[in-house]
Amino acid sequence: MKDTSRSLALNYLSLFTSMGTLLCCALPSLLVLLGMGATVASLLSAVPWLVTLSRHKIWTFSISGVLIALSFANVYWLAPRLRARQLACSPDDPRACEVANRFSRVVLWLSAALYLVGFSVAYLLGPILTRLDH
Repeated sequence: MKDTSRSLALNYLSLFTSMGTLLCCALPSLLVLLGMGATVASLLSAVPWLVTLSRHKIWTFSISGVLIALSFANVYWLAPRLRARQLACSPDDPRACEVANRFSRVVLWLSAALYLVGFSVAYLLGPILTRLDH
C-alpha cells in the first residue's frame, strides 16, 4: 500500500501543478481574448501570486510537464510491474489496488487535459490568432 500512496501523491502533485499552469497562464489569456480584461485585472489584484507564476511560466510548464510524464510512467509502466510481482498490493484487500489504480488514472488524465489546455492557450493561441489576423 505504501507504493499506492506514493503513486496517488505524485498524481495529486501533477494535478496541482497542471491547475497552476491553467490559472497562471491560460485563464487570464482566455478571459482577455473574450473581452473580459477588467475581470483579469480584478483577479490579479485579488490573487497577486498569479503574476509571479506567469512571469515564470516556462518553469511552471516545465515542472508540470515533468511531473505529469513521471505520473504516466508510474501508472502505466512501474505500477503494473510491481503489481505483477505482488509488491504493491496488500493480500488482505486485492480490490483496493484496482480501485486506487482506476482513481489514479482518472486524476492523471484530468491533469494531462488541464495541462494541454493551459499549454495551448499560453503558447499556441497567440501565434494562431496572429496568423489569422494578417
